[in-house]
Amino acid sequence: MVAGEPSGDVLAGRLLSGLRQHLPQARLHGIGGPHMAAHGFVSDYPIEKLTARGLFDVLRRYRGIKKIQDQLRDRLLLERPALFIGADYPGFNLGLELQLRRAGIPTMHYISPQIWAWRGGRINKIRQAVSHMLVVFPFEEKIYRDAGVPVTYVGHPLAEIIPMTPDVGAARRALCLPAAAPVVALMPGSRMSELKYNSLAFAGAARLLLAREPGLRFVAPMAGARQRAYFEQLLAEGGFGDLPLEIVDGQSHLALAAADAVLVASGTASLEVALFKKPMVIAYKMMAAEWHILRHLNYLPWIGLPNIIARESLVPELLQDAASPAALAEALWTQLSEPRHRALLQQRFVDMHHALLRNSAAESAQAVMDVLASHRS
Repeated sequence: MVAGEPSGDVLAGRLLSGLRQHLPQARLHGIGGPHMAAHGFVSDYPIEKLTARGLFDVLRRYRGIKKIQDQLRDRLLLERPALFIGADYPGFNLGLELQLRRAGIPTMHYISPQIWAWRGGRINKIRQAVSHMLVVFPFEEKIYRDAGVPVTYVGHPLAEIIPMTPDVGAARRALCLPAAAPVVALMPGSRMSELKYNSLAFAGAARLLLAREPGLRFVAPMAGARQRAYFEQLLAEGGFGDLPLEIVDGQSHLALAAADAVLVASGTASLEVALFKKPMVIAYKMMAAEWHILRHLNYLPWIGLPNIIARESLVPELLQDAASPAALAEALWTQLSEPRHRALLQQRFVDMHHALLRNSAAESAQAVMDVLASHRS
């Protein structure tokens, strides 16, 4: 198995929690993190060797990552494992899976690349590389079946973790937030580059909202101490040190449960907001050169997972130059101040939660066992 990022480690760890019940003595190795190690997985390389932050970081570290891929491929071709599973990280894993499958080693890939948003032609490579695909969104099953790729929908792990009805009062007490005041969560991203480009626009929107509603409170969960220190530095340098903002370490789920609305960077966090049934505005800014490259690759009208899953513009998306403090504040004010809209949105998110809810550990493990059985026969 290979997971190249913390999110893939979480996914693979959940799969292994179900698989160990079927294969208690199996030898599990490759590249992974602590969630995989908890189930007896041995990492041949530190996961940090693969984790890259953004397009230009990938380019800068390409040679080192490619060397690890080649070394692991050569080892696996000699070892001939019963199965290889790539957990997300498609740039690395699909290339490795292609070479292993051509050599007769069965391969699985857990969580589909966003071929439906960015690179539809990639499905031709997937058909050659992957013996079986595990997907986490219902609409992905048809895409792969139509392309002739064996596929199993296993549900999204977040739908199992996040409660159907969040306890707002308990979350506010835990974060020492007032019970009655309107609360907005600011989630500018977990990567340093995301903080660099999103933080000041998010803080500027918060200040404009505060001018409309002086009783507003803000909470910003940070992914780690490094991110928190950088975020605080950006706020201080930008003149936002006086915002009524509670910065918390981790605890993003508590912050989402406590919030009335959320300003969130695009990514998995936007799905978490939807599963917490909160109105939101999705925003994203990045380096200008990277934006010019990526905007020409996208062929869906949305980048936020709630909109992609719904196949409509459920929540506003404001990107790059459009994500000005004034525009963000205006969009978020609508999310805060229109009760009928909030009620309709909450029901859509409840329906979305039910659609994504499965026992992902059991179903992904059973799919693995089925693939192993088919290749033994």
